Amino acid sequence: MLWIFPDLETLSRAAAALFIRQAQRAIRRSGRFVVALSGGQTPRRTYEWLAHPVCRNTVEWEAVYVFWGDERCVPLEDPRSNARMAYEALLNHVPIPPDHIHPIVCEGDPAAAAVRYEAVLRRFFGEGPPRFDLVFLGLGEDGHTASLFPFHPDLEERTRWVVEVEGTLPPRVTLTFPALNQARRVAFLVSGASKAEILKEVLRGPVDPRRRPAQGIRPAAGRVLWLVDRGAASRLE
Repeated sequence: MLWIFPDLETLSRAAAALFIRQAQRAIRRSGRFVVALSGGQTPRRTYEWLAHPVCRNTVEWEAVYVFWGDERCVPLEDPRSNARMAYEALLNHVPIPPDHIHPIVCEGDPAAAAVRYEAVLRRFFGEGPPRFDLVFLGLGEDGHTASLFPFHPDLEERTRWVVEVEGTLPPRVTLTFPALNQARRVAFLVSGASKAEILKEVLRGPVDPRRRPAQGIRPAAGRVLWLVDRGAASRLE
C-alpha cells in the first residue's frame, strides 16, 4: 500500500498515527507492542511527534518493547548511532521501562554483537518467530534498507536473524530478511527528491532483491506500507 503526503511533516504525523494505531491493537490483542525502529533523518520527525503530549498520552508505554532494525558499530554517545537518535527524539521523553528498550550494542567486534543481539531476540520471542508488531524502515538511494546492501552476501542469509555487515565504515549490525519478514506491519518512511528514482525502481521496476534489497521485504503474514512525501514520489506515474 502506497500513501503519498505533501511533505515530511504530514508524512511524519501519519507515521506517528500508524505507530499509535498498531500499538493500541497489539496491546488489546496480546498485552504488548513490539516495534523495531529505524535510524535516519526521516523517522526522527516521527519520533518527535510521538513524544509530543498529543501523541504521547495515547500510548500505554509500559507495554511497549523497542528493538532496532540495524545499527552502526559506534558508542551510544556517537552522533551516528541510531539508538542515540531515538533516545533523543523519543525514548527519553516517554515512560517506557528501561528494560523494555533493547539497543544493538556494537562498539567492538561486529560478529560478536550480532550473535548477542540474536540471543536477545530469541530470548524475547521464545520458540516462535520474531513477530514484530511494527517495523519502521528507510530506503537508501542505492536501494538498501536497514543495513542490507545491494549484492551483499547477507542478502542470501536464510537462518540467522541478525548478522554483521563488513565492508562499511563503520561496520554495522542488521536484522536479516528472515527476521524482518516475520513482522505484522512494515512501514517504509521515504522523503526527498533524492529518493525519487530509487523509489520508482523499487515499486515499479523488475523485482530483484539482490540489486534493490528493499524489494526483499515481503512479510510472510503481514503487510508492507509505503509512506512517502511528494518529492520522493515525483517519478511515480
